[in-house]
Amino acid sequence: MLSNIFLLKGKDLDDMSHLDIYSYPFDINVKNDNDFIRKIIQGHEKITHESAVSNHRNLVRNSINYRLDPPVSQKVEDQNVFTMGIDDQMIIGLIFEDDDNPYDYEEIFEDLSNEMLNNDECCFFEDELEIENFLITLFIDIRRYGDEIIQRYHEIAFQSSEIFTKVFLFGIDDVGKTSFIRRLKTGQFSENFYTPTKKFNIEYLQEEDGQLAIWDMPGNLILRKNWLYGIQESNILIYMIDIANQRSFKESKEEFWNIVNRDEVREIPIIIIANKVDLLNLNHHSQEEQLIRTKVELMEYFEFNNLENRPWEFIFSSVKTNYNLLKIIDTIFELIDYN
Repeated sequence: MLSNIFLLKGKDLDDMSHLDIYSYPFDINVKNDNDFIRKIIQGHEKITHESAVSNHRNLVRNSINYRLDPPVSQKVEDQNVFTMGIDDQMIIGLIFEDDDNPYDYEEIFEDLSNEMLNNDECCFFEDELEIENFLITLFIDIRRYGDEIIQRYHEIAFQSSEIFTKVFLFGIDDVGKTSFIRRLKTGQFSENFYTPTKKFNIEYLQEEDGQLAIWDMPGNLILRKNWLYGIQESNILIYMIDIANQRSFKESKEEFWNIVNRDEVREIPIIIIANKVDLLNLNHHSQEEQLIRTKVELMEYFEFNNLENRPWEFIFSSVKTNYNLLKIIDTIFELIDYN
C-alpha cells in the first residue's frame, strides 16, 4: 500500500543546500537528515542511467510541458521507493510498504503523472499550495488504485465470496469522523486523541456481513476539493454533521449539497449521521420526544427530504457514548442490499 509521496526540486538535484523537499502525508525529512534524500537521488540517477544504456527506453509518452522519465524502483534505508524524473530538475517519488511490488503501480504512476503534468491546466510548481495539491491528488488516485484494484484483486483471489464495500465518509472539519472510525475499530474514544485530520486515510473493518473499506476524508476547507478524487466508485456515502454546533450548519449544508448534486454520485446510497447528540443535554425522561423535534428541525433546515433517486437514512449518534454506532454499521449493509 502506498504510504507516502514526495517531490524533490532544484536546478541541480545534487546541490542539497538549494533543494526543495515536499512530501505528503508525512515529512520524509523529519530528522533534517539529508543522507536519506541524497541516497534517493543518487540511487535514482544511477538506475536511470543504467536503464537508459541497456534498454534505450523512451521517455513517458509525448510531453507538452514536462519530460517524464520511466519510474525506477530502489531500496533506500529499508524504504520501498519508486521514483520518476521530471525534466532533470525534479524527482517525484512514491514510498510503499515492504510487501508491495512498486511495478504493480508503474502504469498508473506514469499515466496519472503524464495526465496531470502535460495538459493545458497543469501544475507548474510555482508555489507550495500548488505543489501540495498536486501531491495530494496524485497520492489519492494511486492509493485508490492500490486499494480498489491491487488489494481488491488479492481479496477476491483468496476470499471470492467476500463482500467488499467502499464507504466514503465526509463532512466539514471537527464533526467527529476520525474518532468515529477509531471507535468502531478499537472501541476506544478520547476527547484529545485527534487533531483535525489533514490527510485522507483508509481503514478496514471486518464485519459479519462483509468487509468495509472506510475512506476518511479531511474536512479542512482547503482540502475539500479533494473529496471528488476519493469519492469515485464508492458503494455508499456517509455524511457527518455536528448537531451541537449550529454555527456550522450553513457551511455543512452547502458542502453536503455541493457533493450530493453531482452526477458522479447520483443514486449512491447515503447515511446522514447527526453526531454529538451527547452534547444536547437531553432530558432523560423525554429524550425520544426531544430527538424527534430535533430531527424535524434538521430535516427542514438541511432539506434532506429533497434527496431523490437513492436510498438514504438519517441517524443520530454519539461517538463518545457509542450511541447508535452499531445501527450505522447495520444500515450500511441494509442500504447496499437495497440498492
